[in-house]
Amino acid sequence: MKINKYVEDLKTKSATEVNNELVAAKKELFNLRFQNATNQLDNTSRIKEVRKNIARIQTVISELSKASK
Repeated sequence: MKINKYVEDLKTKSATEVNNELVAAKKELFNLRFQNATNQLDNTSRIKEVRKNIARIQTVISELSKASK
C-alpha cells in the first residue's frame, strides 16, 4: 500500500516536480553507494529500495510524456 501511495503522489505532481524528485533520488543513491563502499552504511536494503523508486519515477515520467503527445 505504501508503494501505491508513493506512485499516486508522483502522478499528481507536475513534470518539473517529478524531474526534481528523480534528481534527488539519484543523489541519494550515489550517497548510499558511497557509504556502502566505505563501510558506513547500516541498512543496505535501502539501496535496492531507492533503485526501485528511481524506476517508478522514470515510469511516471514516460507516462507523462506519452500523455502530452
